Amino acid sequence: MNNDPPSHNSNLTSYRYLVLDGTFLHRPASLITIMDAKTNTVIGGQYGVSESSVRQLKAFLEPLAARGLNPTSCTVDGNPFAIQALRTLWPDIIMQRCLVHVQRQGLMWCRRYPKTIYARKLRDIFLKVAYIRTKDEKDKLLRLIYQWEERYAHLFESQLGRGKVFSDVKRARSMLINALPDMFHYLDDLNISFSTNGLEGYFSRLKSHYRQHRGLRKTKLTKYIDWYLFLSPR
Repeated sequence: MNNDPPSHNSNLTSYRYLVLDGTFLHRPASLITIMDAKTNTVIGGQYGVSESSVRQLKAFLEPLAARGLNPTSCTVDGNPFAIQALRTLWPDIIMQRCLVHVQRQGLMWCRRYPKTIYARKLRDIFLKVAYIRTKDEKDKLLRLIYQWEERYAHLFESQLGRGKVFSDVKRARSMLINALPDMFHYLDDLNISFSTNGLEGYFSRLKSHYRQHRGLRKTKLTKYIDWYLFLSPR
């Protein structure tokens, strides 16, 4: 008897604005899921996909493309392998960086109580990142970033700094600069989600349900997740 959920044969051409993210139930295997940003409906998911493998991510996405998925945008956490897989299949896709991930990672690298003035100023910038709702607010944030760069960029480009704290602030600065081109597409198209929070909420509900069924063998775990995605798309 086949215990797999019914196959999805529905056409996916209507889903234009997506959110993609992954989560771990048992490392190193992750659950990759893609959601419609407008309705928070899961349209695809697979357990056991490596988030650091373009090949596996493409293999997950290709059946969705075959069913007509041709997105305008996708909001992601910044995973370069996911971005590469998405752009390989859909070269014109708009990649929106999740502002919550940018903020969270930046604040972690800057520390909660930074001792240096440049880290405190950069932390203040990250505190604003996830709350930009208008183009005027975006312009104000960009001015703060440019001012910070004018005052402190030379410290990080001179290679004079040492230590883990300095290195982490350098990483925060680099992440922010690299993310900037893809941080504010949602201001031009309100259908684009500025965060992956919808999927993170879905993952939270899945994990809460899964905790009632711990101890499943790997084969049964995969079937459990397949059925959960099928029966609970929201």
